[in-house]
Amino acid sequence: MLIIAADALGCQEAQAHGVKHQLTALTPDNYQAVLDPILQPGDFLLNIAVGVSSIAMLSLCRAKNVLYLDIGIEHWQGGYTDASASHSERSNYRLREDALALRRAGGPTAILTHGANPGWVSHLVKQALLNLAEDAGMPAHPKTRLQWAQLARDLGVKVIQISERDWQVAQPRRQHGEFINTWSVDGLINECLQPAELGWGSHEKRLPADGFRHGYGSESAIYLNAPGAATKVRSWTPLAGALHGFLITHGESISLPAYFSLGDGCAATYRPTVYYAYHPCDDAVSSLHELAGREWQAHENRRVVRDDIVGGIDELGVLLLGHARGAYWLGSRLSTQDARKLAPYNSATSLQVCAGVLSGVIWAMQNPAEDILEPEDLPFDRLLELCQPYLGELFGCYSDWTPLSVRCPLFSEPTDCSDPWQFQNFQVGKCA
Repeated sequence: MLIIAADALGCQEAQAHGVKHQLTALTPDNYQAVLDPILQPGDFLLNIAVGVSSIAMLSLCRAKNVLYLDIGIEHWQGGYTDASASHSERSNYRLREDALALRRAGGPTAILTHGANPGWVSHLVKQALLNLAEDAGMPAHPKTRLQWAQLARDLGVKVIQISERDWQVAQPRRQHGEFINTWSVDGLINECLQPAELGWGSHEKRLPADGFRHGYGSESAIYLNAPGAATKVRSWTPLAGALHGFLITHGESISLPAYFSLGDGCAATYRPTVYYAYHPCDDAVSSLHELAGREWQAHENRRVVRDDIVGGIDELGVLLLGHARGAYWLGSRLSTQDARKLAPYNSATSLQVCAGVLSGVIWAMQNPAEDILEPEDLPFDRLLELCQPYLGELFGCYSDWTPLSVRCPLFSEPTDCSDPWQFQNFQVGKCA
């Protein structure tokens, strides 16, 4: 095993366990010279870096018959904030289209975007659909993509949120001029400065005023003319209740609606609206507000909290909305204390991601010639079986919450009371 990283974080831990750690920042100019002598047919390249092109890594692995997994499709450093590129060109939608274009029959297994989210949340969506069907007395044994989409349609699912509330607290607390997060600071800032993206459902009546289609590819998603960190949506989790989360672009917001579509492109007869509603830990929320006040100029002082977390859990799940019982949440509630017992050096957030990585690596090694796959293409029950020991409490519950449940009487936002599941009812402080 060899770790190649642009910084020394984790170097001491790697050395303590006999793992080689090479301090090298991969760039468009050097990645082939660095990786070519190392990678041999049958090897496994695990790409969890920020600012390293997934397309470049994927292409190299396919040329050398090397297995591959990443936890998110990445640009080269600076690609997310390239002012010369259009919003569509900086989007996860475009990155996904470019990655899928590399598919070829019989190629080495390459699993895209398989951490927590994107990753095992896609398997939870399938499990949640089966739970809904069982509770409704509806026999369901879907095997194909078409059958899964038909099940979601028949159940009446209109919206799928990936809903997360991070309750973890670190000491010392955030100071002015510091950006804190429970996972990569660079990764979160990159996501926050991409345009907000969401899968666009067939039940939606009109695009948002700042919403645009890409005009190519699957047309499963749209983008907004605003960064994710400046876009808030209404959501719900069992512990938090109603909350406002950031609409952060993520791969599952594009792959899930594409998978659950009936019909093609803009003419799909069924497709759910899908997006990530993220409430980070309180210090990260404060960091994001300060980032916005700095006009999106990144902080120089950054801290990824791990050993200094003193308490809290990460509540991460899928929220299925619009069916006969309104709302159903299914997800993981993992504390940092339990995470440390399961796997040293981890926080709740990092272990939830690592569980997806571990399960994907195992499956790829057991199935080495399956070409390029997304989480939705994998056997959800087997992957959840591999993940579950590291996810803490897997908890499901129903709720009568809708985005119209409570509204502040002091302000008037446009609403569509005839259908609570319209995106305009979820978007905070925006006109339709």
